[in-house]
Amino acid sequence: MAGFPRAELEEVVERWLQANRDAEQSGDWTVLADFYTSDATYGWNIGPKEDVMCVGIDEIRDIALGQEMEGLQGWRYPYQRVVIDDKQGEVVGFWKQIAGQPGEPPSDPELAVYGIGGSWFRYAGGGKWNWQRDFFDFGHVSALYVELLKTNKLPGFSQGMQKRIERSLGGDKVPGYYPLGQAPVQLW
Repeated sequence: MAGFPRAELEEVVERWLQANRDAEQSGDWTVLADFYTSDATYGWNIGPKEDVMCVGIDEIRDIALGQEMEGLQGWRYPYQRVVIDDKQGEVVGFWKQIAGQPGEPPSDPELAVYGIGGSWFRYAGGGKWNWQRDFFDFGHVSALYVELLKTNKLPGFSQGMQKRIERSLGGDKVPGYYPLGQAPVQLW
């Protein structure tokens, strides 16, 4: 792994954080695709049976930033801390996952996902990531979805959230989802 000037990495991280805030406001996360190389990979684990892996900028835009963010309009992912390793060209950002409704700031602390969430990035230069892995407590995310259903708070959320939950329960093959150990690129 190549090192990069600290100032360059700090500038990219600041632009990334602002782009994330802008995506939260607009509800369009696909604009973040501009931060990835054409051959980048982006993946995460979703429990004991599956991983999600996107290979290339088109899959990152369509699956990670499109399909997987559907129904999460109004949700926020504020970064709490960012650690930059300029010698290895890597960045780790720790964020919270806070449920919200489109156009309304979240006000209920019960809607924050408990636990640690984050993203680990490998920088390729030129303002682009070529590798990203996310980590979060899938059990707590699932518990929040269930709580939204049980307390009837889900109807206040977008229909996209309902579609998202139905998709996860449907048993159909979802693009980007792979049985553990069978993704086209290793998760770790």
